[in-house]
Amino acid sequence: MKTQIVLFSGGIASWAAAKRVVAKHGAKNTKLLFTDTQTEDEDLYRFLKDAEKNIGAELITIADGRDVWQVFKDVGYMGNSRRDPCSRILKRELADKWIKERYTPEECRLYIGITWDEMHRYDRLKVRKLPYIYEAPMCEPPYLEKKQIFEWAEAEGLKRPRLYDFGFMHNNCGAFCVRAGQAHFYLLHKSMPEKYAEYEDKEESVYQAIGKRHPFLRVTENGVLKYITLREFREQYISDLKQCDLFDWGGCGCFSEDEE
Repeated sequence: MKTQIVLFSGGIASWAAAKRVVAKHGAKNTKLLFTDTQTEDEDLYRFLKDAEKNIGAELITIADGRDVWQVFKDVGYMGNSRRDPCSRILKRELADKWIKERYTPEECRLYIGITWDEMHRYDRLKVRKLPYIYEAPMCEPPYLEKKQIFEWAEAEGLKRPRLYDFGFMHNNCGAFCVRAGQAHFYLLHKSMPEKYAEYEDKEESVYQAIGKRHPFLRVTENGVLKYITLREFREQYISDLKQCDLFDWGGCGCFSEDEE
């Protein structure tokens, strides 16, 4: 019998995907694979334990050992919306290596928590990952909104990760992402100012280590696109909401983005 492997991010959609996989194939034949970036929010680990108990499948945690900031230093550049060495190295390549060392394409089936409203991400991923077969259970009926998934989890006694309560779109990388936009980092500063300050310092440490400064956060002034640091964003934009674009959330797609 094939082993069912759910790429378990700690997000609510990957929990829902795992529930559907177990309902179809059983908990005994299912494994939950979590790739730890060492940059995660502390409440993510609490949710992982609660979710493992709720789902009934084995949780397997793997890690490269570095956090995202060390990866940026090692590759010699800061990640951005086009190139994400953090998720490539700490998630995609790590998971691929773990799977290929243990299973042939015929011995396993892979699952990811992409939802029906992001079907384009799944369409790219399933072709790129061949001959391994990936499925996206939440892209199949019944189609659920994220609000409905939260209600489902809460009905089963699960407390949702705190980053969602703050208003973040995902529960990964400690509310940091080089693909995120102005609205995301405005929310980070508002809800977790101490974490924002930490990321300011971490970003600066990368530039000091690699000897060049190419920020990832994009802003537009008078029709001109420019890139600024988190410190510059705080000092120049957060205090002036007329300049800050609160509709610019950016996008996280760690497991579905194209390889560099």
